[in-house]
Amino acid sequence: MIIDTHLHLIYRDRLSYPWLASVPPLDADFHYEAYHREARRLGIAGTLHMEVDVDPAEIEAETSLVGQLAAAEGSLLRGAIASCRPEEEGFAGYLERQLANSFVKGFRRVLHVVPDDLSEGQLFRENLKRLSRTGLTFDLCVLPHQIQKVVALVDLSPDVSFILDHCGVPDIKSGGFEAWKTPLAEIARRPNVTVKLSGLPAYGATDWTLEDMKPYFAHVVDSFGFDRMVWGSDWPVCTLGGGLSVWVGATHALLSGVSIADKEKVLSANAKRIWSL
Repeated sequence: MIIDTHLHLIYRDRLSYPWLASVPPLDADFHYEAYHREARRLGIAGTLHMEVDVDPAEIEAETSLVGQLAAAEGSLLRGAIASCRPEEEGFAGYLERQLANSFVKGFRRVLHVVPDDLSEGQLFRENLKRLSRTGLTFDLCVLPHQIQKVVALVDLSPDVSFILDHCGVPDIKSGGFEAWKTPLAEIARRPNVTVKLSGLPAYGATDWTLEDMKPYFAHVVDSFGFDRMVWGSDWPVCTLGGGLSVWVGATHALLSGVSIADKEKVLSANAKRIWSL
């Protein structure tokens, strides 16, 4: 059984995605039905939708759309990680509205597409502290050189559960292991951070192999262990590196020497615990 903690859905007829024009392979519709067919064959029994950086005016519309899809019979959707803007005054009111919606399990503000100092603003940091004791998580999506920036966020909010997306976004294609390994180990020292085993296929060369992935996976395990690791498909971004079936197969291969108990933690149990699924 697999819980996918990182599914993106793209409905261009319903929502606006300003960034898609810069990534032609993803500038298309990626609807739930296409994901569902493949996911069920692979043993995926539930999934969390990850926000897709829609136009800010449509953030709540995105959550509403995903909620509608989740209401359909047989849907694998179990919750949403919603977009947010902690740097804005309206965050407190937005948070209150989301707290009334049990479908929302956490938030994300992609930080590698904004100035590095955005997360250093007082308002941003104070608003993140509002997540304390709410049970809502905050996903960190940053490049390796930015990890030190978000370490400060994590330290300022020790009662907030943070999720480090895509293993900290290592540049596997260009052999970026050395630039990534120390920042990853540093943020892993914070007990309120969980790493997400996701994204790796998209960061490798077009002809990546399991051997390319092994040293990165080993360092993630050494740094976080299996009690603080969840799995995500990053669909449809994973199609840039082979697709959903390829990534699930690679994941099983990476976990081939791991105990059944630890496999279960990574593939489902930790996600169930963190998001009360």
